[in-house]
Amino acid sequence: MKLNTLTLKDTLNKLQHKEISLSELYRDVDEAIADHNEKLNVYLTVNNEAVKEARKQQNKPLAGVPVAVKDNFCTKGMRTTAATNVLKDFIPPFDATVISRLKEAGGVVVGKTNMDAWAHGSSTETSDFGPTKNPRNPDYLPGGSSGGSAAAVAADMCIAAIGSETAGSIRQPASWCGVVGLKPTYGRVSRYGVAAMASSTDSPGAIGKTVEDCAILLNAIAGKDPYDATTSPQPVPDFTNGLKKGVKGLKIGVCYTEHPKLKGTDASRAVVAAAKTFERLGATVEPVSEIMDPSIAIGVYTIVQRSEVSSNLAGYNGIRYDYGRAFFGDEAKRRIMLGTFTLSKGYADKYYVTAQKVRSLYIENYQKLFGRYDLLIGPTSPGYAQKLGATKDNPMFGELEDMLLEPSSISGLPGISVPSHRDPKTNLYLGLNIVANYWQEVSMIAAAYAFEQEVKL
Repeated sequence: MKLNTLTLKDTLNKLQHKEISLSELYRDVDEAIADHNEKLNVYLTVNNEAVKEARKQQNKPLAGVPVAVKDNFCTKGMRTTAATNVLKDFIPPFDATVISRLKEAGGVVVGKTNMDAWAHGSSTETSDFGPTKNPRNPDYLPGGSSGGSAAAVAADMCIAAIGSETAGSIRQPASWCGVVGLKPTYGRVSRYGVAAMASSTDSPGAIGKTVEDCAILLNAIAGKDPYDATTSPQPVPDFTNGLKKGVKGLKIGVCYTEHPKLKGTDASRAVVAAAKTFERLGATVEPVSEIMDPSIAIGVYTIVQRSEVSSNLAGYNGIRYDYGRAFFGDEAKRRIMLGTFTLSKGYADKYYVTAQKVRSLYIENYQKLFGRYDLLIGPTSPGYAQKLGATKDNPMFGELEDMLLEPSSISGLPGISVPSHRDPKTNLYLGLNIVANYWQEVSMIAAAYAFEQEVKL
């Protein structure tokens, strides 16, 4: 068996019991990268010193395991591009907090993964360095913006991965690539050192082969950070505790299966099947009728995100980064222009302030629902991965593909996508999205784990 196919949990167990060595592990991971990277375009930068770094980490909790990292996280001494030509030669002088915590826990950055440029998109096709392809079927997209990280996990080109989500950018590529993606509560994980997209929703998180792998990785990176004032002082639990407590006695609400764009689709049927699985496991499950229409969130998210993009990208000039704004791609230019317009005098009240008011309605709606339900479930994406080239002449591609995730993201809630169905004809996957109330990742993870154990794909 190739060691790169191991889960994070199994890798740690085998290293601890000296059944495998770091040299053997990295040999197999490096072979997978050499065999697949040219075809799939997963890594933009590979760490050639990874195995040396790993040997210094082997007595720590993560024991030197190779972790792929989305290329919008600053890595000291290692190129960080955010998949844009503006930063194509940028070498950060410091680590993002997520990276420093990953290293403190014993993880090693094996490489930096491709993504939509500046995280603008849900396909990885907006990357200035070419699209990543879906390892499950290379004729299709991996999703985005953390498409490279999800593809790295699906192709066994790492043991686990770090991504970031603004509205779907962890969970949607995890769904399309048939892996697990965990977005924590906003403020659970530090944004310091991450190229900012929409600062009020950006959330670093974990992508793994299993639910347990994501919980282990979240343990390493979560917590209050003095460099990020938006991180919470909430105590950080061990996210693997209670992993096997199940869902017995929980009340779970089923969302969006009757939405006009979903009714009768494989995505809807997969959620109905998941609801029956949870019922067999002892949960009370019922459809939710009073949840706000996710379609409205498209406009809300578009305005808020574009507005914050126009502010965040204003600092990327040629004096500091060598390459000026002329190197922005078309998608970045579109977002900057729309965001600048929605924040301009005479229009901010009409658009931006109105969007924030509707955002508050989503938050209030969720709080009412979580007064009644412990968890909410629904499709991660309206359908399977789309074919390469699907984003051409489709500037709203990402917002439409992330429609079902935008409400929970703009509300700051945690969510996890776990594989729920595989199409045998295309080998493409669908994901089940499980959402919990603020700071309730432990119960969300337990539900995802229970489902994963029952539905082995």
